[in-house]
Formats: sequence, C-alpha cells, structure tokens
Amino acid sequence: MGAKILAVANQKGGVGKTTTSLTLGSALSRRGKKVLLLDLDPHACATLHAKIYPEELRASLYDIFLAQDGVWPDIWPDIIHPAALQGMDLAPGSIRLSELEVDFRERTAKGSVLARSLHVLMTRYDFVVLDCPPHVGILLVNALVAADLLIIPIQTDFLALHGLKLLFDTLHTLNKVLPSPIRYRAVPTMYDKRAKACTRVLDLMRRKMGHALFATIIGVDTHFREASALGCTIYDIDAQSRGALSYDSLAEEVLSLW
Repeated sequence: MGAKILAVANQKGGVGKTTTSLTLGSALSRRGKKVLLLDLDPHACATLHAKIYPEELRASLYDIFLAQDGVWPDIWPDIIHPAALQGMDLAPGSIRLSELEVDFRERTAKGSVLARSLHVLMTRYDFVVLDCPPHVGILLVNALVAADLLIIPIQTDFLALHGLKLLFDTLHTLNKVLPSPIRYRAVPTMYDKRAKACTRVLDLMRRKMGHALFATIIGVDTHFREASALGCTIYDIDAQSRGALSYDSLAEEVLSLW
C-alpha cells in the first residue's frame, strides 16, 4: 500500500499553506496515522515552527536533492527529526533549497528526484505532507510529480483567486507528460462569515471548482497565531477550537479519498 503523498501548495504566499501542512498533518497523526512532514520551502517556516533552527542543522532536504539515487537510504535517517511536532516526524528545510534551480542545471530526470527519493520511506508512513514553496520552480515541480493529491489552500479573497492561474498552468503542463493527471482539491482558508467579500468569494469558488473543492471551510482563528508563537499546533492549545475542529473535518475528508 505505502504512504499517500499530499502536496500543500499555492504560489501566493500568506494563504495558510504552512498552517494547513502542520495542522492537517497533526490531525492525521491524532487519528493514529504515521505522518512525515517535508519542509520544501527555503524560508523553512514549518522547520522554525518546530523550534528546529536551520543554521544549527548538519543535514536538511537540500542534501536529499543533491544526493545520487543509491545513497538516499543512508541520508534520510540523518535528516528526519522523529516526533518533532504533535507526533509527526519532520524533514527540515533550508535556505539552500533556493539554490536548486542552479544546482540542477545538469541533473537528469530532475523533476522526479523527490518522488524517487521517497520510495525508500513509503512503507514507514501512512502520509507524507509536503509544505511547498510559494513560487513555481523545480521544488514545486518535484512536489507535484511526487504527489498523490495536491491540496490548494485558497484564502477567501478576490486577489487570492486571481493568483491561481500560474499554479493551474503548471498543472496543465505537467499533466501532458505524466502517466496520470495530478489529483487536486482546494480548501477555502481565512474565511470570515461576517465579511461580505469572503462570502462572495466562497460562492464563486463553489461555482467554479465544484467537486474539486473540499466541503471543509477553514475560518479565521487567533489560536493559529498563538500556536505559531509557541511552536506547537492548535491541538496543543485548544483541540475543541473552531480552527482545530475544521482541520479534523479536513482530515476526515482526506482519509475518505482512499
């Protein structure tokens, strides 16, 4: 069977991508699933959230991308931090990931490096969550090629909707060459039911995306900011809060897809 790989991506920043990666991963681990979170963002926000400081690390995901195929089984144990957050294992990111566009200039099959490297971990986990960088490039392509499901957090804001074109253009390009199209589902985030603009955007998303939109809506919740400041997840602060319950609902929807 092996792990299911969930890529959480949107090339617009500030839409709740890292929050979704961390909290969905946490919700899945609370359901007894073995979860590995990969921080593919050079800004390493998920890594910092777990109080792991990139400048103190001897190894990060950058080393996985640079390594040749045969040595991945030896490198992964040095990179993975067991139970770094709410029972989830974490593979930290690094600012050096931003150098990959140059480092990969001569690399063959460079779009499938991540997918190939993850093969050695597939029996150890139920889910691998990829927190992707907020721009289209070699890291995002690797994440999409590896993914069983792309989860797109979309802020319920008109500007956020306009920014989706680039991501869908990338999907369209990859789907032409991949053996099967990349499955995706969007999740509305930062929803404030008191704001008419939010309600209008949510209606528009439902009309445009239909079945490709999760039923779960992630509302605004100050507990997320609190969790970030404390280096934990929202479940450590209040497992019955609005935000926590909505990610519980999202986890159930994700589990129902397989």
